[in-house]
Amino acid sequence: MPHRQPSLYIPHGGGPCFFLDDPQGTWRGMEAFLRALPSALPERPTAIVMVSGHWETSGFAVTSDPTPGLIYDYYGFPAHTYALRYGSPGSPELATQVARLLQESGFTTVLDPQRGLDHGVFVPMKVIYPDADVPLIELSLERGLDGARHLAVGRALAPLRDQGVLILGAGMSFHNLRALGDPRATEPSRQFDQWLTQAVERPAAERAQLLTAWATAPAARIAHPREEHLLPLMVAAGASEMPGRRIYSELVLGTAISAFRFD
Repeated sequence: MPHRQPSLYIPHGGGPCFFLDDPQGTWRGMEAFLRALPSALPERPTAIVMVSGHWETSGFAVTSDPTPGLIYDYYGFPAHTYALRYGSPGSPELATQVARLLQESGFTTVLDPQRGLDHGVFVPMKVIYPDADVPLIELSLERGLDGARHLAVGRALAPLRDQGVLILGAGMSFHNLRALGDPRATEPSRQFDQWLTQAVERPAAERAQLLTAWATAPAARIAHPREEHLLPLMVAAGASEMPGRRIYSELVLGTAISAFRFD
């Protein structure tokens, strides 16, 4: 029997950042964290269900292509970053199971056999599992961006963890592109990061209440003018009844960025 996998919320970086020249070392700490993730898991996952901040649909959708392509949804980067490859297998069987679990919980969910993997998925995955040898499917966000609904989606998907499936939310715990590199954003980002960490560490019921009301947190709308990069955390948190813990924290471009694990 496979070991039960945790659920994780990780930063996916900025565009294809891990595959650019980085003379200042801006992304090296994050890259090292991602590269070390497999060693922190109980075993290699049987598959990965990944939620990124870069796919929104009416209702929910799941990639079901057995050989998904890539979507280079970043702009203005060097030509070689549009030639990156990540040939992980998809899993139509797992996609069907995900859709069934969500439908049984009352969520409209469809299979999408056409869509590829966006950069919020393939960029960090090229660092985490560079051999692209773990079956991988992507789950969309629901366009209404309702925190409580995405927490409930995580709860619906929780049984997959006992099958050795890793539930992986990829976003950025601070995502305000206009504030990156602005020293005025450092302290607000730390305030939000402290609140977020404390919320994640609470018991599941209290955590859900806090995360649902995340917009009332200190500097919340400075950290997330729009919440699509925070909502993958809701899915990861919803998939566990255990208190979460922070497993990575760093100032990146002057803003506090964290990752969290739920066992």
